[in-house]
Amino acid sequence: MTLSVAPHTSSDLRIPMVNGACETAEKSPTGRIFNIQRFSLNDGQGIRTMVFFKGCPHRCPWCANPESMSPRIQTIKRQAKCLNCRTCLQDPQECPSGALEYVGEDITLPALMSRLLKDEVFFRSSGGGITLSGGEVLMQPVFARELLKELQGLGIHTAIETAGDVPRDHLLSVVEHCDQVLFDFKIMEATLARTLLNMNQPRVLENFQALTQRDVELLPRVPLIPGYTLTQENLRQILDFLKPFNLNEIHLLPFHKYGEAKYPLLGKTYSMHKTLVPDAVALAPLRAMAESDGYTVTMGG
Repeated sequence: MTLSVAPHTSSDLRIPMVNGACETAEKSPTGRIFNIQRFSLNDGQGIRTMVFFKGCPHRCPWCANPESMSPRIQTIKRQAKCLNCRTCLQDPQECPSGALEYVGEDITLPALMSRLLKDEVFFRSSGGGITLSGGEVLMQPVFARELLKELQGLGIHTAIETAGDVPRDHLLSVVEHCDQVLFDFKIMEATLARTLLNMNQPRVLENFQALTQRDVELLPRVPLIPGYTLTQENLRQILDFLKPFNLNEIHLLPFHKYGEAKYPLLGKTYSMHKTLVPDAVALAPLRAMAESDGYTVTMGG
């Protein structure tokens, strides 16, 4: 199937990020998301609904959500479904076959709350809640904070997934309304992190240290990616960094290729195509290393 990115002529492409949120022509603040995933069991306690925010400062080659990287609303085209009728004129709303679709939407807080609360019975019965992910949710701190504040006010458990590479005040303002932070550690060596991922690793570590002074549950996670983070040396550096904070649990996230099919859809090349998914033999030493440091280890989140 041949897939391509179609040009997007909507003014949404020119909406700037204002104070961590999007701003429409009417100046009303909104959040920009690209997916709401229900009945998740791997991103916090209980049954959860995930809200995926658009935009990410990093360029991880293994990213399973490449549609999250750009902060802009994109239009994608599924060439195999195209009727070549030219009826749509590159507007997904006019496409009769569904070959064109938008990736991303601007949504107000009341509208998003209305969607999320449809799952409230599952949160209440399972001890679950809402997890904000991305992309990097902290690129939209104002909207994220207000959303989490509303949810906490209703007694709903709140969590975010983050790599922590944002200004300190963005992080702390959002965490004020979080019950749990799922914090990803990737490449520890600062130069490699900057070169390969566009990540400011010293800021990441400083921000994590700041979180340890806050009343929030911290859960470190480590993606295990061949050629990048799947080394005993890298995990040893992470564990040594975490040691003073006396945390009990860590999640190790083995590499997978679930997002591979999205890359050609977005006009991108998936550079991990030939990378083998690590087997149990390759993962066992890293799990044993974390367990020997006293952690309860969950593989896969």
